[in-house]
Amino acid sequence: MGVQGWTFLIVGLTFALYIVVAIASRAKSTGEFYVAGKGVSPIANGMATAADWMSAASFISMAGLIAFLGMDGSVYLMGWTGGYVLLALLLAPYLRKFGKFTVPDFVGDRYASQTARIVAVLCAIFVSFTYIAGQMRGVGVVFSRFLEVDITLGVIIGMGLVFFYAVLGGMKGITYTQVAQYCVLIFAYTIPAVFLAFMVTGNPVPQLALGGTDADGVGLLQKLDGMLTDLGFGEYTGYSRDKLDVVCITAALMLGTAGLPHVIIRFFTVKRVRDARSSAGWALLFIAILYTTAPAIAVFARTNMLNSVPGVAYADAPGWLKTWEDTGLIAWRDRNDDGLINHAAGPAFAGKPAFVFDPKTDEPIRGPHGQRVLTNESVAGQNELYVDRDIMVLANPEIAGLPDWIIALVAAGGLAAALSTAAGLLMVISSAISHDLVKRVMHPTISERSELRAARFAAAAAVVGAGLLGIWPPDYVAAVVAFAFGLAASSFFPAILLGIFWKRFNARGAVTGMICGIGFTAAYIIYFKFLGGPKEAWWLGISPEGIGTIGMLVNFAIAIPVALLNPPPPREVQDLVEDIRTPAAS
Repeated sequence: MGVQGWTFLIVGLTFALYIVVAIASRAKSTGEFYVAGKGVSPIANGMATAADWMSAASFISMAGLIAFLGMDGSVYLMGWTGGYVLLALLLAPYLRKFGKFTVPDFVGDRYASQTARIVAVLCAIFVSFTYIAGQMRGVGVVFSRFLEVDITLGVIIGMGLVFFYAVLGGMKGITYTQVAQYCVLIFAYTIPAVFLAFMVTGNPVPQLALGGTDADGVGLLQKLDGMLTDLGFGEYTGYSRDKLDVVCITAALMLGTAGLPHVIIRFFTVKRVRDARSSAGWALLFIAILYTTAPAIAVFARTNMLNSVPGVAYADAPGWLKTWEDTGLIAWRDRNDDGLINHAAGPAFAGKPAFVFDPKTDEPIRGPHGQRVLTNESVAGQNELYVDRDIMVLANPEIAGLPDWIIALVAAGGLAAALSTAAGLLMVISSAISHDLVKRVMHPTISERSELRAARFAAAAAVVGAGLLGIWPPDYVAAVVAFAFGLAASSFFPAILLGIFWKRFNARGAVTGMICGIGFTAAYIIYFKFLGGPKEAWWLGISPEGIGTIGMLVNFAIAIPVALLNPPPPREVQDLVEDIRTPAAS
């Protein structure tokens, strides 16, 4: 049985598992639909939170980023894990004691303002759709390679599965499905890493093998540094990114983690207040298993690729390269007509691959060496090979020649990571529309049955929107997700933090801060990523991935003076804040 057969088997079994779990834990009330009836244990919630948060960006894209960025990629490791420390210490217990369903629920009641609630709803939807674009892109990448279907069809299949268990089960179904998905994704991520670590260094522990030596006694990092510098790249272990940008990206990811609605909502599902902090600790432990493995996978993947591709004739190139070329995620342009693959620093051509197809057969047109012909304009430089960063983890077992069942397991893990997070994000969008807009603003007297119907309809509409973003994604997976973290940091984090720890903070300050923070951040990202703004014009050298930190400072700088210039919130609101901060007996 080949890779495709194993993939159909393993992916089919995992999908069947998710469906059975969703049916067994389907929601029967709004409380179960929104917060799983507030009866989830800390360990289960920790696993569900880890699966919810370890998205396609963590599983598929992060190690690929580190493989290409080297030490510069460490900002993703530091930012995404550090955010959970902030979340556990600053927010989770207080929000659980607040005891409602959603982040806009907290904002609306804390500031006694429907305007604040509506602004929070809009921010939640904007952040969640930005985030979900990366997840559906990841689903499409996995399906296009391992099930050999078009990326668009892959996204549609993923939409169908998420639609089933998100609309049927709500947060209760999603929670227990995410527990299963965590088990799948963590086995899929670590098993290949153990195989590779043992093959390369003789040590089966990836975290230790990273600092080990190969069969020739040469350190892995030292060897990779030499291979890269020989090809004209910078050293893997050296920093090249501006230090201020490193700080800003790390902070944006940390603060964004602590402000993401689909992460925060998980802490509304536990039984008691103290369980919120406990489940954050469990989540951090479960996340650390993957995040401490990612740097090792990045080194293995980049080393294996450099060992198998540069200087090889395309006709003799390994099978994995030609297979991934058919997905459109690897492309080769022969600059000097010698038939050899020259991999060096710099772009291989302008933009992402655009292939030529025969108008009669719709088959790709092949060049003299058998490669797919490109329409991209040539650019100056020596590089001939384009490699999409999102394939490094998925292609790594193939590059290393691991058994077919491991390759299929990695595919199932990538799907589990993307679908688990997509489901959590859809829950945020659904609850924001049905509970915060319909129930709390537009139709306060709506029955529970009608509200549950509205929640399911909103989830269904969100699935369609998510699928469209997956078919036409704005960027590679981790970049899109990084934008979402920046948007969350610049909008929700100040409003939640000040709402908990400053009784004097009022609705006008919160609303003004959220609008200005997310508006500034979104405008910066749109201008430099989608409207062609030049990199040289980055403010103080801060990239779009890091601008959320500045957006957060803009939020604070505007929100605090506005709050001080306006009357304090009513006494009952200040009493609510005092009660949230008072330690609970259970």
